Amino acid sequence: MEVIPINNIDITQIVAALKEGKTIVYPTETCYGLGADATNEAAVAKLFAIKKRQQEKSMLMLMADEPMVQEYVAWNHQLHDIAQTYWPGPLTLVSNRFDDVPLASGVIAPDNTIALRITAHPLAAEITSALGKPIVSTSANISEHDSAYDIEHVIAMFTDQKEQPDIIIDAGDLPHQSPSTIVKIEEHGLHVIRQGELIIPEQR
Repeated sequence: MEVIPINNIDITQIVAALKEGKTIVYPTETCYGLGADATNEAAVAKLFAIKKRQQEKSMLMLMADEPMVQEYVAWNHQLHDIAQTYWPGPLTLVSNRFDDVPLASGVIAPDNTIALRITAHPLAAEITSALGKPIVSTSANISEHDSAYDIEHVIAMFTDQKEQPDIIIDAGDLPHQSPSTIVKIEEHGLHVIRQGELIIPEQR
């Protein structure tokens, strides 16, 4: 693992590493995230190994902006309203994906949906925008462990593991925020899968 202080970050270097299939730990608006290029099958598979996560539990993605979202899911009035009201921010949307978009199998749920959000964290947003592709954003912890908000916890968790992230971006201690709220777009409204940082009313 290479630990890089956030003040020494070279976005070009991080993007190059992601393009090579490397995995990173990076700060988000909720907690530290574990990420990789969401279109890279091998890199996403490595995230499952690092996290010791069940293969059937797909991972969510961060996207840079609305145009990027529109490349992967059908834009409609519900998405428009969500984007205008809650994005960028800690709201994860579950929606049917376009069948022909290149994504790793680990970010596609068994029902052919994907989970995504436009992040409000400036560094995460800059990385995603510079990469030009979505990045995985699962919490940077081994499954069944608590989410990580301080860098010492992150480093200690992975130090003795066989599978480790390639790069850890040290942003110090992050504010303790709830996980992102997860909502699924359905034919007649929104189904709240998880209430998190944002409180979203059920719309059915």
